[in-house]
Amino acid sequence: MNIAVIGSGGREHSVCFKLRQSKKINKIFCFPGNAGTSKIAQNVDIDVLNFKDISNFLKKNNTKIVFVGPEVPLVNGIKDYLEKKGFFIFGPSKAASRLEKSKSFTKSLCKKYKIPTADYKSFNSMKGVKKYIDNMSAPIVIKADGLASGKGVFICKNKKAALQKCKAINKGKFKSSKKFIIEEFLSGEEASYFILSDGKSYKFFGTAQDHKRIGEGDTGPNTGGMGAYSPSNIINEQVEEKVKKQIIEPTLIGLKKMGCPFVGVLYAGLIIKDNQPKLIEYNIRLGDPECQVLMMRLKTDLLKIILACKNKQINKIAINWSKKKAMTIVASSKGYPNKKDQISEIKNLENIKINNNQYIFHAATFKKNNKIYSSGGRVLNSTALNKDLRSARNVCIKMLKKINWKEKYFRKDIGWRAINS
Repeated sequence: MNIAVIGSGGREHSVCFKLRQSKKINKIFCFPGNAGTSKIAQNVDIDVLNFKDISNFLKKNNTKIVFVGPEVPLVNGIKDYLEKKGFFIFGPSKAASRLEKSKSFTKSLCKKYKIPTADYKSFNSMKGVKKYIDNMSAPIVIKADGLASGKGVFICKNKKAALQKCKAINKGKFKSSKKFIIEEFLSGEEASYFILSDGKSYKFFGTAQDHKRIGEGDTGPNTGGMGAYSPSNIINEQVEEKVKKQIIEPTLIGLKKMGCPFVGVLYAGLIIKDNQPKLIEYNIRLGDPECQVLMMRLKTDLLKIILACKNKQINKIAINWSKKKAMTIVASSKGYPNKKDQISEIKNLENIKINNNQYIFHAATFKKNNKIYSSGGRVLNSTALNKDLRSARNVCIKMLKKINWKEKYFRKDIGWRAINS
């Protein structure tokens, strides 16, 4: 069997890594992939939004199953287009993808189904914004309504900063939308909770904890994610039951009633305080870099899971996980996320030992004349599976130190709360 993976990041490299372990897969095609995926899959230079060319390639290469990694193709309707052509797409429809495309849509759903989340108000313009902010207590959270590559959330320490962020979004800071929401700040610990849904039933698909801030001690601006570990140590049985009953199940029921049942991976970004979870946001795909640690811990054949979703039998399979801990540390280009990314050569990758317990997943890399270069902000993911988080982190750092790359930057404290607790 052949399978296609859409995307070019560390998430997609880790998915290819896990799919490569399946004995039932002959060939993996990655659109467009990166320098890392080229070693375990065939990279295909077709734009992820060129659905027609993707369809023609899949047909020509006898590939019926497509795993979609990033959100942009999903919110643009890749599932709707390709499934009409006879392919199975592991991911939600355009209508169900509104959970990530529009924060206002998700907030409305939360309100209708009494899903616990922060109080908020949506705005299309600056009319009434100052008055609303003046009645709030700082810090204040400002969120771009549309897609923003993980950079559309601002935690503002004062009202003046909050107003400035609203103006910037409304003036077009993000191409996806000029709409924004103003939200109360929720204190607590963040965690990522994943489920798989086949449209009829759903199954737990792991927990993780992401580190969004660029600086150590979780300081500085938000990024797409500088590291993650799994499992999360703050989601106990009591909290998980609340997550399922109060957040996940009402959401799936709501989407089904709208005529767009959810198929694929649903990520719930949570804030937890005093054993009470609240929803921060939904992503309609695996997180990046959370996916990397989940793929390291996953023991069940990923293809088997995908086929179970295809056949609407996800409730009939057991999904098994390693009891070990997994960590990934992102190596980014110096100056990320504020500085423009520099293309630079990355050396010594071939001398790093990789196996099913330790691996370097590529993100923004490309290969030219047998040399590997960086091509973006978040570039590499040093990932390890070990007996505990401290040991996993030591392995990740050890691998990163061996990489000869002048633009290399990474946090050395990923998992610090869990390790020091």
